[in-house]
Amino acid sequence: MKKSKYLLLLALSLVLSAFLAACGGGNSAQNNNGQGEELPAGEGEPTGPQVLNVLDSAEIPTMDSVKGTDAVAFNVMNNVFEGLYRLGENDEVVEGMATGHEVSEDGLTYTFKLREDAVWSNGDPVTAKDFVFGWQRAVDPEVGSEYGPYMMNGKIMNAEKVSAGDLPLEELGVKALDDNTLEVTLEQPVAYFESLMTFPTFFPQHQGFVEEQGDKYALEAENLIYNGPFVLDSWEHEVGWKMKKNADYWDAETVNLDEINVKVVKEVSTGVNLYTAKQIDISPGLTSEFVELYKEDPTIVSYLEPTIFWFKMNQTKNEALANLNIRKALSMAFNKEDLANVVLNNGSVPANYSVPVGFVQHPETGEDFRDKHGDFNKFDAAKAKEFWEKGLEELGTDSLTIEILGGDTETAKNMQQYIQNQFETNLPGLTIKLKEVPFAQRLDLDSAMDYDMQLAGWGPDYLDAISFANLWITDGGNNKMGYSNPEYDKLLKDVMTTYANEPAKRFEAMQEADRILIDEDAAIAPIYQRGTTRLWQPYVQNVYMHNFGPDFSYKWAYISGKN
Repeated sequence: MKKSKYLLLLALSLVLSAFLAACGGGNSAQNNNGQGEELPAGEGEPTGPQVLNVLDSAEIPTMDSVKGTDAVAFNVMNNVFEGLYRLGENDEVVEGMATGHEVSEDGLTYTFKLREDAVWSNGDPVTAKDFVFGWQRAVDPEVGSEYGPYMMNGKIMNAEKVSAGDLPLEELGVKALDDNTLEVTLEQPVAYFESLMTFPTFFPQHQGFVEEQGDKYALEAENLIYNGPFVLDSWEHEVGWKMKKNADYWDAETVNLDEINVKVVKEVSTGVNLYTAKQIDISPGLTSEFVELYKEDPTIVSYLEPTIFWFKMNQTKNEALANLNIRKALSMAFNKEDLANVVLNNGSVPANYSVPVGFVQHPETGEDFRDKHGDFNKFDAAKAKEFWEKGLEELGTDSLTIEILGGDTETAKNMQQYIQNQFETNLPGLTIKLKEVPFAQRLDLDSAMDYDMQLAGWGPDYLDAISFANLWITDGGNNKMGYSNPEYDKLLKDVMTTYANEPAKRFEAMQEADRILIDEDAAIAPIYQRGTTRLWQPYVQNVYMHNFGPDFSYKWAYISGKN
């Protein structure tokens, strides 16, 4: 590195350290790719009070499992509710409400056998009817779930027509054959269906309780009942929540923790102070200056996650973003390497793609998803300026103002201010306005498509590249930016139908879709693949971190050797 560049980056680091911060939960849907060997894992026996104290970065937006769309909600739901299966160590699918299942020869019918000893926290048994009600509610147009149609359409029989209001709820491909037998019919074979059954959208719901609560359902801890390892004992909005062991859980003898206290903290400095004061046991994700400060600390851990952050560019609200050259200019106009290595400095890496590195491999060759095409739209200030000038000419103007919707945590503010400077420096005539709002408000604005550009992120819901690829289908539930490409749509349709039983062609079709999305259309502007560095007390054992779906499972966690 040249000395001048080193001094520039050092200065940047010092300036940003005055206001830089991060929160472990981030500001959008995200999941962790924990490397188990780097974390305390099952050494010693549980000793002392079994109380875990942790942080999250935002208020729980909802505890209604069919309305959840984000990591904060899914993480809590994963620990207080349970579906047919759940994720165990190393993302193994293990028993939940189901003890097993059978699959028809054509791969279209799954018959699940439910355990007879599972009960809700009000004492009522968990039955197959609870799954039918929960799944129907997830695709009920009157309920308005975003994830229900997203997760079920094209997979569960008739889900698309039911969610569109063209068929009654009873036509959804899920039936209770008896109290303990659930039959699910698919529209085509789904290779990752078992792992899909661990996801909160597919959790059961108690019809009588939901209907009794009415509009109050899931608004407070007392407006919920639970069937998971823990119950939500208290919930102080915007402040935190407490989970306690569920004595009525079918596998309660496996659960060691008696209590999990969660504080909402948006500033990393506050989180680190709480950690060093021994008021919490796991720090938030560390920002650059804290990584440097604690890099020799024996409790520091670091891991790369299959979570990507990007700019969504709304092609409907701001006409400039409907221009391909403007989008390409924005995609290439900010230095991702400096952002990852200096601003974040937490193990994150630059991303020039929409499907993360190290997530899925070709079913025949074993090559990583990224090996075929590599990077797209890498940082290049000169080329970005060329695209910019061409786009301005096509729009008949010499200047533009674009608003960026982002989060209100310190990390988000840091990145937004850094990228604002990069955009305005490298694209003459561009003015960037920052709109920094709480997480729940950003979700609402995204749903309403009320933004120009949005700093957002995504972690996979299940172990398949389609968890990323189908975000951008025309009018898809997570598109929310007016992007549409018939060729892209056809590839994804083939992935879900024609190639359903041809793994190699299916995989390669998604690689081509990735190329179209980024290289041809610059529909989104990838920023970085997230790495996380934390301070983690070694007495916190067996917290399972997941590659996909909810971030953490506390079912098997315990405290051992705390002084």
